[in-house]
Amino acid sequence: MKAAVLTSIGQIEIREVAEPEIISPTDVLLRIRRAGICGSDVHYYGAGRIGDQVVRYPFTVGHECSAVVEKTGDEVTRIKKGDRVAVDPAVACGTCDQCRSGRKHTCRSLRFLGCPGYIEGCLCEFIVMPEENCFPLSENVTFDGGALVEPLAIGVYAVDFLRVRNIENISILGCGPIGLSVLLAAGAAGIRQISATDKVPERLTAARKAGANWAENPDESGIVQDIVKSQGEMDAVFECCGDQAALDQAIDLLKPGGELLILGIPDSDRISFDIGKLRRKEIRLQNVRRQNRCTAKAIELIASQRIDVDFMTTHTFSLEETQMAFDLVSEYRDGVIKAMIRFE
Repeated sequence: MKAAVLTSIGQIEIREVAEPEIISPTDVLLRIRRAGICGSDVHYYGAGRIGDQVVRYPFTVGHECSAVVEKTGDEVTRIKKGDRVAVDPAVACGTCDQCRSGRKHTCRSLRFLGCPGYIEGCLCEFIVMPEENCFPLSENVTFDGGALVEPLAIGVYAVDFLRVRNIENISILGCGPIGLSVLLAAGAAGIRQISATDKVPERLTAARKAGANWAENPDESGIVQDIVKSQGEMDAVFECCGDQAALDQAIDLLKPGGELLILGIPDSDRISFDIGKLRRKEIRLQNVRRQNRCTAKAIELIASQRIDVDFMTTHTFSLEETQMAFDLVSEYRDGVIKAMIRFE
């Protein structure tokens, strides 16, 4: 089969590689139909690593995908050949203390699709995944929408952290696919006062259309002063761009007792905070690790038309054009939000 393979920093080759095989009776062979390019994929492409997860070449990245079931293992009962599915890329062991306590996303032996050292990614024609990672799509969910289930599930999971609190307003710093997914999930949860920032004009336009009632470029506006003047201090801020300046802005935006939720992946291994502000305001910090048990909910939000995600796909490429797609996304060119690889 064909695969888009990272061969060195900033280099992708289309290669013929062995087609994966069903090994476990609960395995499913999937024919990929769409694969979205995520910011984490771009980190591996441009830097060869995220923290201690270092690419060993050659390696295939990619974890956002939709597919058609090609073949199933003997013990698969929930899906069948020909079904259209979205894929949860996190494969948990199911037996460790984290899995037993309902935290499969922090499984002690977690294997993740397209993550160095774990599972080769989905930028290829076929993958094999466990049945429990395959979620059927209704006919009114497009293949693009199916691939966008993964980032939307992260947004749903992030917003769910606020369920136990009375939330009146939030800010989202960074309106790429993850920030927009948070915005969509927040709107579906009934949060109406949402401010957003980004440096790409097209992403600000998308944020406004998706429900933000204030959206500006942090390089062109006094973000903290303008948001507080317009919206008041924030109950919660979602940092979705991995930028130190945004983290500083988040602390200034939050009211005392507010919560900072960190979804962005910084380029550096360490970030810092003004501990005086953090302490005096009694700010809560919550790292958001991918998602946990929110894939089905994300699919239902799309299928019920409470959320539309297809607008996030702004650019499409063939598998052979994967390097072009990565260059576009890594350079934030042409107003890109989500570049999608389509297998036709």
